[in-house]
Parts: sequence; structure tokens; C-alpha cells
Amino acid sequence: MPQIPEKIHELTVGQLAARSGAAVSALHFYESKGLIASRRTSGNQRRYSRDTLRRVAFVRAAQRVGIPLATIRDALAQLPEERTPTREDWANLSETWRSELDERIKQLNRLRDHLTDCIGCGCLSLDTCVLSNPDDVFGERLAGSRLMVERKGSAGRR
Repeated sequence: MPQIPEKIHELTVGQLAARSGAAVSALHFYESKGLIASRRTSGNQRRYSRDTLRRVAFVRAAQRVGIPLATIRDALAQLPEERTPTREDWANLSETWRSELDERIKQLNRLRDHLTDCIGCGCLSLDTCVLSNPDDVFGERLAGSRLMVERKGSAGRR
């Protein structure tokens, strides 16, 4: 891992990529989504403050556990003065995200269980399969491949 002297307070995108392990394209993407920020030099090159390393690490850790980027951006925006997240910030946010992750785990477990059932029976019935036709409300009273919205006054007209 390349060492950056302490006296250097700003990093190029290449230095940030090398130190954070994120691809340059990922850093540009994070910036476009408002997760990190840079300033432009007179030659229009990006420069990132050293604390951006911690923000990138925060974003990547949150992504690894399945937190959507929009949720991560909202969390970072709530920090005072858009500062770098601390260990305490991570603890607070991860507690908030825990229930969301628990719900997702429940959904994935249900999906896995139904997938096993479906493979076990082999029917893949479009009428009754909970994977390809979950919670079918309209199927009991309407036929056809898609739901046609009825418009007032259009009955009988063609």
C-alpha cells in the first residue's frame, strides 16, 4: 500500500484509489452520488482531502452489508458539517440499519424456502407458484397476461 507523507493533506484520485482499494471509476461514481467530494485544481484535476479515505471505507463497509447508496448518502448528510464518520457514528447507524437488514434476511429466508419447495415439486405452475405469481389478487377474477385499467365511459366503446 503506497504511503502518503503526513504533510500532504490532499490526495489525487489515483492515490485515493490505491489507499482505499476502490477503483477510480467507483470513486467518480461515489462523487456523482454525493457520497464523497473533491475540489478541482487550476488544471481541473480532482483533489480529495485525506479524511475522504475514511468516508470511502465507511461507504464500502455499508455496501458490503447491503445498505443502498441512497441510504448511505442520507446518513452521511446527517453528520454535522459533513465530517468524517467516527466509530460512534458507525455504531449508531449500524443499529438503525440492523432492523432493515433483519427484515431483508427474513425475506431472503422465505425466498430460499419457497425456492426449495418449487424445485422439490418441479411444477413451476404460473397459477399457484409463490415465486412467479406471489400474492396474486387479480388472477382470481381476471384473465389475461396483464391488468387492463378500466376507464370511466370507455365501456362498450371501441
